[in-house]
Amino acid sequence: MGVDVKDLPVAYQAQALQKWAEQERRKKRTPLPCPADGAPGGGRKYHNKPTERVTPAGAVLRFDSQKEARRYDELAALERAGTIRELRMQVDFTLQEAYTDGEGRRVRAIRYRADFTYVRVKETIGEYTFRDQLVVEDVKSRATRTKEYIMKRKLMKERFNIDIQEV
Repeated sequence: MGVDVKDLPVAYQAQALQKWAEQERRKKRTPLPCPADGAPGGGRKYHNKPTERVTPAGAVLRFDSQKEARRYDELAALERAGTIRELRMQVDFTLQEAYTDGEGRRVRAIRYRADFTYVRVKETIGEYTFRDQLVVEDVKSRATRTKEYIMKRKLMKERFNIDIQEV
């Protein structure tokens, strides 16, 4: 017994069609266009378009936005050229450990997830030599530079002495 998607409320139509599209994608079929994308509640928070890239090894990488995917392309080219090494995506940093307060309530940990981390290879410019250094990058737009992100950026500086580079 199945349910017709048209009988569901608009918000649930988008959710059901999205779930169906994901199941079809897993089966390696191409999903049909989703008519509820324009419906209220069916859009993405920052109006970004998720994008995929396929690595030479055949792995599929999914990115939250086209801007993040373009930045990955740039960093992958730099890694192939030897300018950077150890390129990693979606790296978690624990800014504050979880704990239990005096009244026995559990307080969750505060974590920051960086879009990219890599090591900039040692280079000499003139008489100055720069050692290998860990770089943490986050792809940002004006809309995604939230108060929560700014607080986490400050905690990263205080706890790990790492400045997050915004791209």
